[in-house]
Amino acid sequence: MPILAGLFTVLGLALFEIISSVDNAVVNADALATMSKKAKRWFLTYGMFVAVFLVRGLLPLLIVYLSSPQLGLHGALTATFSNDPHIKGVIEHSQPILLAGGGIYLAMLFLHWLFIEPKEYAFFIEEHIHKRLFLWFYSTVSLLLLAVVWGTVQQSPLIALGAVIGSTTFFITSGFKRNAEEQEKKLKSRTLTNLSKLIYLEVIDTTFSIDGVLGAFAFTLAVPLIILGNGLGAVVVRQVTIRATKTVKKYRYLKNGAMYSIGVLGCIMLIESFHIHLSSWVSPLITVIIVGIFLWLSVDELKKEKAM
Repeated sequence: MPILAGLFTVLGLALFEIISSVDNAVVNADALATMSKKAKRWFLTYGMFVAVFLVRGLLPLLIVYLSSPQLGLHGALTATFSNDPHIKGVIEHSQPILLAGGGIYLAMLFLHWLFIEPKEYAFFIEEHIHKRLFLWFYSTVSLLLLAVVWGTVQQSPLIALGAVIGSTTFFITSGFKRNAEEQEKKLKSRTLTNLSKLIYLEVIDTTFSIDGVLGAFAFTLAVPLIILGNGLGAVVVRQVTIRATKTVKKYRYLKNGAMYSIGVLGCIMLIESFHIHLSSWVSPLITVIIVGIFLWLSVDELKKEKAM
């Protein structure tokens, strides 16, 4: 991979990780406000090791390894940089499972936000879907999964398998996230010990990181680049947690931008699972454009509020 393309990919990954982790930063900041200085310091230093190296470092490596176990851990780490035709053949064979699984996961994640989750309405259609069509979420994702499986099970069963794995992963992580939201209320209270809050924060951080890791495969299958980009983004999110959470909250539509980029990246992964290759700059460029649009909408809304 050319150096410039690799750099662009890393920056796109970092931006995607930062924007998709805004909610995580807010949860962390709210919980840290009720903790002792020692506990805060532990989370923001040693917790960084868990967030960056263990979760965002090992998880993408583990995903590639599980999709292609014959490569081994070292092969999974270096596969996309190898010139060995055998390794390239293994990656091409397992690629549909990984891309279809990640694509369905991200598509369902976007639809869950669009239909069910509370949000700031950037457009009228968001309000209409959220308030009037929210009951259609499960029908929509079920039909999506059925369409992908029905259309691919005969010609490419690996894509069908990947889609089922992606939907299963989505519903499992959704359960963890729902539990995390319930625990967030406890985290804000002072009835829990600092140790309990630290454990909850690490669990919540791990759960939220799955979205960013799976979305990263829309940018590249190169694990080292994913680790570098997601790790850089995680470091920035920690700094946001410490210093700029209130500032980030002012930009009302950043979450919308994150979710629309997740939806588009899901579509890109599904397209590429059919061996339709897109240039490496497509995903980073689309992410920058979408986030830029919603950042502009947020800034424009701030100006209107100040003018009132």
